[in-house]
Amino acid sequence: MTEPTVIARHINQPINADDFDNQIWGQCEPVQIDHYWSGEPASPTRHAEARVCWSDDALHVRFVGKQSEPLIVTDHPNTDKKTLGLWDRDVCELFIAPDARVVERYFEFEVAPTGEWLDAAIDLTSGTRETDWKLNSHMTTAAKIEKDRVSMAMRIPWNFVIHQPLQDECWRVNLFRCVGKDPNRGYLSWRPTRTPEPLFHIPGAFGLLVFA
Repeated sequence: MTEPTVIARHINQPINADDFDNQIWGQCEPVQIDHYWSGEPASPTRHAEARVCWSDDALHVRFVGKQSEPLIVTDHPNTDKKTLGLWDRDVCELFIAPDARVVERYFEFEVAPTGEWLDAAIDLTSGTRETDWKLNSHMTTAAKIEKDRVSMAMRIPWNFVIHQPLQDECWRVNLFRCVGKDPNRGYLSWRPTRTPEPLFHIPGAFGLLVFA
């Protein structure tokens, strides 16, 4: 059985996070985020897709989600610094493990419909989650709210924190979307984690990320 894979195609010119309509996105493979963390199908009104590509400068990710319910966002967003607790509101998330041999060490990146963002380094090798909230990945983000849909994007530059991959290099990855509010809040996952309660930090559920 072929392992679920996200194909990140190489692009010759880097793009900015707010370049939502660049033609390159149409050439990237869509990744469907349409199931809850439990494995149950999510309502089509909550579906999202992600497209991933990479340049010699950065990793580029664009999320587009259907939005038929009120946005759960702050009235006073601050995009000058990372926003802890962003996961409690509407958000899209990327988890990546650059060393596929040690998937328990990975990075978490989040972007909200307000353009707010979060980056963190996660280490589960001890059996307990250790989080480095001081990570400075130099990521940039952008968001665009339209009728019935919202777009969010992130640009994560290669640097001493995250190395530039080689052609055909394989990392591990998962993609998520949180939408709505309790008691009907939706925790959507590309690769369902299938935990009793909503939980994304399950490296064993990660799929492959191939830099084509």
